[in-house]
Amino acid sequence: MNMRFTFLLMAFGLCTTLLAQQTPAEKFVANLAQQKNKWLIAQRYDSLRNILDARCLYVHSNGWTQNATEVIADMQSGKLRYQKIHFSDVQARQFESMVIVTGKGQFEGNMQGKTFAIQLAFTEVYVKRKASWKLVSRHACKIE
Repeated sequence: MNMRFTFLLMAFGLCTTLLAQQTPAEKFVANLAQQKNKWLIAQRYDSLRNILDARCLYVHSNGWTQNATEVIADMQSGKLRYQKIHFSDVQARQFESMVIVTGKGQFEGNMQGKTFAIQLAFTEVYVKRKASWKLVSRHACKIE
């Protein structure tokens, strides 16, 4: 067996082991974060309202902050439109009734008539409320 093939097998085994160690909540919330991105692009406001906690705080990479109501209002008005979001290096870690999702993302869209494409690192905090997971906090910073 050549060295490259051996390395690929070892890397695949490590990734499989790490994924297998995720709790069901970590898997669910990591998928929910990805689904949220699809809803942002498709402008599915009702779906977004269902996962944004009433006290949710979005901190954008430029320091701009929004609560849940403002996030939805700015999307509905056309002030902010996402066209593409691609996550990488996503990790989800559970702490009791909270899951923290971290990763990197390529975000593309339109803000007040100006197109943007930005690479960000992000942290999203989800808390279990009754039978559902709610996004309570999101923070992003620009990556060069």
